[in-house]
Amino acid sequence: MSRRSPSSAVASGMVVPAHWTPEQALAVAECLQAMREALWLRYGPQMQQAWREQVMPAGSPPEFDPDAPF
Repeated sequence: MSRRSPSSAVASGMVVPAHWTPEQALAVAECLQAMREALWLRYGPQMQQAWREQVMPAGSPPEFDPDAPF
């Protein structure tokens, strides 16, 4: 018989309790979804800009040469 740990880590590094019932996990997921929607309504454009700044490198993009090979 395997022993369950009190929590389990997920890919993001967050720790999720392993003792929750499926109903409790669903309630948390629904709450997080509602929070996500509220954040998007309030901060959507600012969040998009912050994401662009994180993803896009600083400076201008390289010159495009349609004749250059891949």
